[in-house]
Amino acid sequence: MQLTWKDIPVIPNHGEFLDVVLNRTQRKTPTVIRPGFKITRIRAFYMRKVKFTAEGFAEKLDSIVDSFPKINEIHPFHRDLLDTLYEKNHYKMSLAALSRAKGLIEQVSRDYVRLLKFGQSLYQCKQLKRAALGRMATITKRLKDPLQYLENVRQHLGRLPSIDPNTRTLLICGYPNVGKSSFLRTITRADVEVQPYAFTTKSLYVGHFDYKYLRFQAIDTPGILDRPVEEMNQIEMQSIYAIAHVRSCVLYFMDLSEQCGFSVEDQVKLFHSIKPLFAGKPVMVVINKIDVMRPADLPEARQELLRSLVSESDEIQVEVLETSCVTEDGVMQVRNRACDKLLTARIQQKTKSTTRMNSILNRINVARPVPRDDIQRTPFIPDSIQNRPKYDPNDPNRPRLQKDIEQEYALNLEVYEPDYQDAYLLANEEWKQDKMPEFMDGRNVYDFIDPDIGAKLKALEEEEDRLAAQGFYDSDDEEMGDEDLEIAEKAAWIRNKQKEMMNAARSKRTIKNKPVIPRKLKKRSVGEMESHLEDIGIENSGLGERARSMTRGREGAGDASGADVVMDQIDTKRDASKMARRDQSNRRLAGVDVTRRSKAERLAKLDQRERNRAARAGEADRHTTASLPKHLLAGKRGIGKTQRR
Repeated sequence: MQLTWKDIPVIPNHGEFLDVVLNRTQRKTPTVIRPGFKITRIRAFYMRKVKFTAEGFAEKLDSIVDSFPKINEIHPFHRDLLDTLYEKNHYKMSLAALSRAKGLIEQVSRDYVRLLKFGQSLYQCKQLKRAALGRMATITKRLKDPLQYLENVRQHLGRLPSIDPNTRTLLICGYPNVGKSSFLRTITRADVEVQPYAFTTKSLYVGHFDYKYLRFQAIDTPGILDRPVEEMNQIEMQSIYAIAHVRSCVLYFMDLSEQCGFSVEDQVKLFHSIKPLFAGKPVMVVINKIDVMRPADLPEARQELLRSLVSESDEIQVEVLETSCVTEDGVMQVRNRACDKLLTARIQQKTKSTTRMNSILNRINVARPVPRDDIQRTPFIPDSIQNRPKYDPNDPNRPRLQKDIEQEYALNLEVYEPDYQDAYLLANEEWKQDKMPEFMDGRNVYDFIDPDIGAKLKALEEEEDRLAAQGFYDSDDEEMGDEDLEIAEKAAWIRNKQKEMMNAARSKRTIKNKPVIPRKLKKRSVGEMESHLEDIGIENSGLGERARSMTRGREGAGDASGADVVMDQIDTKRDASKMARRDQSNRRLAGVDVTRRSKAERLAKLDQRERNRAARAGEADRHTTASLPKHLLAGKRGIGKTQRR
């Protein structure tokens, strides 16, 4: 059920409405047509304009009509409230005017599309299109008053409170200035204006609060005067409709001090006047402002009037409570008592419904376990529990509970951790603190405890000692040959090498943003190469010596530095070969030095300049300008299909 209408879009006036639709037509339809086109293309061009404009008007009008609540499909409370605030007939006529305008625009579109099918020239088709759009604009201009009225309704609907007529509700009513808004502000967080004069509240206000883990809503209604319904104004009728349609507990407020400006007799008379609206609802008469005047201080005649409110003969059971919103004396008691009465009444209404009771009974299932044998198992209560005296907090000799000890520690600003194993009933007191799991793998550990586990463990230890004395666990390394030992050493080396490689790979993976040297740029010495070849079992005789002999003639160069020089020479040759390949890729510049190359490029540009000048367009060149500026043509086509073009 929709409770609020805050999402209704803004309703434009007739001028804005017309601009939106015509601008959309200009942007979404073709904008270029020429006299040289075929007549079928010209007709299709203007027919598309008229159809698209009519669709824009119809779509906009439909969205406005659908966004407003349908007055015959909402709750009776909201229907009567809308009728009171906006006058139901005027509301319906405004929406009907929009629907009727939509039909007229569609009829205009059909008529002029039929005429455009027989257009003979570009001028004739263009005049028919202008006539069609002009008639649509005239129909839209006649919607000036309905659009303005609906915009006012939209603004007021957005300010209405969200009232659920079927939820748990406390309805506060009575004469003006008797303390209704003060009571609502006290029990909820509603921001209600409270002033010491009548008719401060001119509309419905809603506040929410929680009681017994349930959410309640309290509605503050405007004040009601004792007069016929036909003479009541718009403010009073809101209260009447709320009392009549909302399922709630009615709180009728009275002011015995007469500070509200109305006598006790008038307030009692108003209660009897609107009492038929209380049928089927729990009713409570709340005597407010008891800090000024209490019921016991009234004369006997007025006390008799108060007793007439609680009549045993009526079907409506009325309860009288007292409160004061200034001192907040009895406010929460009134609220809690009203909530309890409302919950009881709602349960009674549900139990009276046969269908609802059957659905509740169908959801209740009483499980009765099937006995596994014929043995009667009576409940067992230990004697220590049965003979334990009851805990009395006023008894000085009472047993100390863990809670008492915790409170004593709290007074000294200390933390106390209770011992939850102190109450265990075990054969040995030392077993209370044993760290033994009770459950393992979903099974009870004590189901697998063997009572003879100690004897079995001792026999197992004696058997292990006997086998060790016989040499059963001695190693066989002394009997291995040289070949077996070598294989074992190689296997151990392979395992260690694999672990080192795995660790190196892991360390590389851990590098996140750190720079990594490419493999081909890493400098490696001849000594590292020799050691690597030796590790993998490859003979390297003469390889290192030959590399060193190539650099022995250099001054101050040792073995390792000479190897490094050789590697640098190899890198230099590689770079030179790359440059040569790069120069060979451009045959025109291959073999030419930098000076001659730049001179050749400059001469080529000078030679090309005259040719470029001769190829430019001049004043006499044929040129067709765009029929429309670029900003009206660019971006017209989207990603989708171009069928409409």
